[in-house]
Amino acid sequence: MLVNYKVVLLCPLLLAVGCGSSSSDDSGSTNIASSSAVTVTPVVEAPVIEVPVEETNEPQADITCSGRAFLPFSSAIATDSNVGFPASNTIDGSFIGTSRWSTSSINQSLTLTLEQAALLDGLSITWLNEDSRSHSYDIEVSTDNTTWTPLATAELSDESTDRGVFTDLNDTTAKYIRIITTGNNIDSSSNIVEVEAFGCQTDVVSNIELIDWYLSIPVDEDTATRAESIWENEFNNDYFHEEFFFNSLDNGIVFRSPIEGTKTSENTKFTRTELREMLRRGDESISTQGVNANNWVFSSAPQSELDKAGGIDGELVAELAVNHVTTTGDADQVGRVIIGQIHAHNDEPLRVYYRKLPGNDKGSIYLAHEIRDGDDVYYELIGTRSQSASNPSNGIELNERFGYKITVVGNSLDFVLSREGQADITQTIDMSNSGYDIVDEYMYFKAGSYNQNNSGEGKDYVQTTFYKIDNSHD
Repeated sequence: MLVNYKVVLLCPLLLAVGCGSSSSDDSGSTNIASSSAVTVTPVVEAPVIEVPVEETNEPQADITCSGRAFLPFSSAIATDSNVGFPASNTIDGSFIGTSRWSTSSINQSLTLTLEQAALLDGLSITWLNEDSRSHSYDIEVSTDNTTWTPLATAELSDESTDRGVFTDLNDTTAKYIRIITTGNNIDSSSNIVEVEAFGCQTDVVSNIELIDWYLSIPVDEDTATRAESIWENEFNNDYFHEEFFFNSLDNGIVFRSPIEGTKTSENTKFTRTELREMLRRGDESISTQGVNANNWVFSSAPQSELDKAGGIDGELVAELAVNHVTTTGDADQVGRVIIGQIHAHNDEPLRVYYRKLPGNDKGSIYLAHEIRDGDDVYYELIGTRSQSASNPSNGIELNERFGYKITVVGNSLDFVLSREGQADITQTIDMSNSGYDIVDEYMYFKAGSYNQNNSGEGKDYVQTTFYKIDNSHD
């Protein structure tokens, strides 16, 4: 079976001409080195033959575990690739159509290697679909790259979408995954933008309690007009969405939000995959809005509001890493994501921003405090929020873990940024004149990936992984 390839150059018998060395790129084209022979006999370009190189990996023992997490790949190869569209594009974390694997021939295979063998639960494949075509494909898996087990035959991609399509693979131990393209309803080509695998290697455990949150994701499977809300009673540690919300192997929860997608309201400019605090914990007899048992207030609020609220003052402690930010779009929007909030009835007493510009390898952290019915006041903790900011020397890199703590007591808000091996950074905000200590004003925490870019490529996205989200109130 064709699982890996080397290029063998067959040297034709030429009078007094030696066979030159060769090298092959992803497209299968070959460059022939110049011969040193001095002869007028014309040099004939040698044909290229792809010869399978069998790997001799030992079979993996069956894996037993529970849960579903993102499984990273270490490599991708294909039997055929068009120039500029190699197999490696399918595992590069980009969903933009120019980063894809393409082949013009039918019955070609894409072989993906997991970093470690895993109990494979499912596969999400994003096809390039600019003309409503449906691809047919088979899926096989192997533990040793020699013996292959078919798991799906004559599967069809959804011709109505260019989003990822999830295929359930029924918990099979695998190290290698092979997708065999068997044609589409328009021509013989195949174009896969991204492939993502989900499963487990050990039990997937999250330490984040989700019963007092609901999740908003930037899609509505029914009407496609409003962002979808997953309420407390259906939202628990087993909830999974292959595009927007899933576990990581290191027991985190991943939030992904692309630029394109539905919004939470007509007044919202940006997409989000974000948690909204719900103190009612699934008691649907309590309204989500208002000063009631679902929301909290500042202790500086009138006594009538303290008596009705579900909590007084509050603290949110989070640990996370930002994995990806947008790299396309307007200069004033690119690279921005909100990773935490205090939201009031209409305004936002606090927004926590991470921003990394395309030319920088580290990101900034800054805060925004919105005066009720007024303007934003910004506080820069690491680097600046400028669209032309230089690389912050003490900035936070993508995938670097850090933590924050938001504490509100009355009209005083303290924000603490913490990083391993570095001193904490603290910012205090005096909210005495901000207008939130009044009747009918209520609060709730938010956390996740709130994209702050609506001008870039639609498939560009922001992504965070949270390892801790603890909320508490008096």
